[in-house]
Amino acid sequence: MQTIVLALLPVFVAVFVMIAGNGLLTTLVPMRAVVEGFDPTEIGLIGSAYFFGMLAGTWTTPAVIRHAGYIRAFAAYAAIVSIAALGFAVAVDPYAWMVFRALIGFCFAGLYAAVESWITMKAGPERRGRALGIYNIVHFSGSASGQQILRVFEAKSFALFSAGAGLMMLSLLPMAMTKAEPPPLPPKGRLMIGPILRATPIGVFGIALIGLANGTFWSLAPAYVERMNLGPGAVASFMTAMILGSALGPYPVGRISDRVDRRGVLAVGSLFVALIEIGMVFTGTQFPYLVYVLGFLIGTIAPGLYPIVTAHVMDRMGSERAVSISSTLLFLYCVGAIVGPVLAAALMTRFGDDMLFVHNAAVHLVLAAFVAWRMTVQERSAPVASVPEQAVEAPPQTKP
Repeated sequence: MQTIVLALLPVFVAVFVMIAGNGLLTTLVPMRAVVEGFDPTEIGLIGSAYFFGMLAGTWTTPAVIRHAGYIRAFAAYAAIVSIAALGFAVAVDPYAWMVFRALIGFCFAGLYAAVESWITMKAGPERRGRALGIYNIVHFSGSASGQQILRVFEAKSFALFSAGAGLMMLSLLPMAMTKAEPPPLPPKGRLMIGPILRATPIGVFGIALIGLANGTFWSLAPAYVERMNLGPGAVASFMTAMILGSALGPYPVGRISDRVDRRGVLAVGSLFVALIEIGMVFTGTQFPYLVYVLGFLIGTIAPGLYPIVTAHVMDRMGSERAVSISSTLLFLYCVGAIVGPVLAAALMTRFGDDMLFVHNAAVHLVLAAFVAWRMTVQERSAPVASVPEQAVEAPPQTKP
């Protein structure tokens, strides 16, 4: 495992820095939106715009990486994110922010596909869960670091958006300077919804449900805490607690999933998160400071559900088409993540802010029940990735 970590070190360093920037922006945008007086529906739409852009990005990512290579594609996407980050401070308008968030989401589809396919192809099936666990530790450690910048400047400061842009540009250095050999360029880009559905329905429905819950949380949780009026720094403290849990949880969970049926880990984890979210509903108003503890506990499991599904699908499909598989899973994740914030924001507007966690608890309970049901069904285990005619063609793609 140490050899794999050293081989992937430049990728992990780049991920840490880029997610520090994106983590800062992810929390800052809804937090600043509350300060600017945007209503919950507008904030929800801004959150959904990120995933709408990511959805569009999944269709073009394989072609971009095939044309430019992993490192140059990473550089191009990171540079565009930096420009969009500065746009938030220049044009303080909900509709302009929807455009900027959509553009950032489009680029992060490419960034995530590049680094995740790199990691899964280099790790191999025996160490895939642990490698993706380490990736998540790096990912959320970077995000936790980015949250701390919120303590340095006022929410309305231009400096916060500048810091996000600067971190994105800084992430280019380890990728540009690495001597590590990147994976082979992907074949012609295709979405593989049909093959994944035939190999394991959990890969399609499970990842969409995870997107429904995660997209809602990341889009609306900062606004939820801001509206609790817990004082300065409350949003940063809550998100840091959640992200610290996200940094600590994935590796042991990934290690367990390498040794037992990944589906069982997914079902138990989903049920665990649902119970904590139910706890958030009852403690948020009665014992507001417990939200930090519960946020930490949510973080230990919820963000790690995505890489468990990814590893499960790669086990079933093989890693020969890792970029296309990663893009397809991200596409399905975004479908859920687009719907989630809008639906939850509407529920919050009508019934109160606690509906954020009622919504997410219901989604995780459905996920746990679905996975438990699928475990009673004999799923196909033979790789199908080598059968290209089964893939779903993406629309015509243009070179960047």
